Amino acid sequence: MTHPSQYFLGADIGGTKTHVLIADETGRAVGFGEAGPGNPEMVGYDGMAAILRTAGEQALSYLGGSFDLIAGAGFGIAGFDWPSQRADTLGAIRSLGFTCPIEIVNDALPGVLAGSADGWGVAVVSGTGCNCWGWDRTRQRVGRVTGGGIDMGEGAGASELTFEAVRAVARAWTKRSPATALTDAFIAHTGAINHADLLEGLMGGRYDIRSSAAPLIFRVAAGGDPVAVELIRWAGRELGELANAVIRQLEFEALAFDVVLLGSMFDGSLQLIETMRQAIHTVAPQARLVRLTVPPVVGAVLLGMEQAGVQPTPEIRQNLTASAREARNNHNNH
Repeated sequence: MTHPSQYFLGADIGGTKTHVLIADETGRAVGFGEAGPGNPEMVGYDGMAAILRTAGEQALSYLGGSFDLIAGAGFGIAGFDWPSQRADTLGAIRSLGFTCPIEIVNDALPGVLAGSADGWGVAVVSGTGCNCWGWDRTRQRVGRVTGGGIDMGEGAGASELTFEAVRAVARAWTKRSPATALTDAFIAHTGAINHADLLEGLMGGRYDIRSSAAPLIFRVAAGGDPVAVELIRWAGRELGELANAVIRQLEFEALAFDVVLLGSMFDGSLQLIETMRQAIHTVAPQARLVRLTVPPVVGAVLLGMEQAGVQPTPEIRQNLTASAREARNNHNNH
């Protein structure tokens, strides 16, 4: 089979799933693949390579080619946080047969490429966990937080929100804090008998309230429960402070730029985003909060194009955004 076009690959390698998208030089998506979690901190470098191979070969199947067909590739990788990880991460990717120029970044940064029309700014991720990275206009300076979550004093993803909500329910039982509708919501969620049984079961391991319970907290807050409302505001302030840390590192305070919001937490409540906006505007009044509406893997493809010397035009970006959805739908219906 002949391939007159150049093809570029992007991969979004996450803690819950991995997406691979392939597009040509016009931005037309020509293949999509999906597999399980590939975060090397969770599955190891061999596991990451295996997941990437699975998703990549699905995407390549639409072309009938192999990884040596790719002219440039970009990878956003959850868990890729430190320079010491670079050699092993690149080695695992190269083992699949890539011969093209490639770049690897933390999985937050493709969100900047995909969500900001200028290709620079700050990305705040809040899904199961949370993270924040940013690029300056030259793409030579990077700002970031540790990505270590609650252990490093960084919130708030769904895990941290549910952690704080359970603490609020415990404080309500001991009369340290006001009663909250979260108690009845968590009793129903776990099947506990009553408030005391809920707490005993949580402490003893019979019950478990995980990050998947975050939408329940948003629903209780929407019903007006003051404790749940304050938890959402807390999360907004925390996420705003993550952004502010990166803004200060990159000296963006006086600039107009995009703060791209990625992750399921931002679907939960406008109050979360508004509280976050207020926190950010105390430091950077011209910052624009932008909800990412395309898959982050689109940004990884744009990164891959740049590795091959192709500078994506607005038309290419528009084509890629539109066709990426179609490629994913075709894959899901295949």
